[in-house]
Amino acid sequence: MAEITIPPELAGKLVVSVPVAGRCLGIGRDSAYRAVSAGDIPSLRIGRRVVVPVAKLLEMLGVSTGE
Repeated sequence: MAEITIPPELAGKLVVSVPVAGRCLGIGRDSAYRAVSAGDIPSLRIGRRVVVPVAKLLEMLGVSTGE
């Protein structure tokens, strides 16, 4: 099985911004925010900030987190 490299933007982080998650998924900023609104990208609201949990993002991409 081929080794999958985790993008540097995700390494060592628990959450990332919506635009970073979009870049990892290969979609633009606006599309990423629409996907979050639609529930297609899992997200958390912390105060006024919306973030994407890295574990859920990796799970979406089919990458095992070893848990």
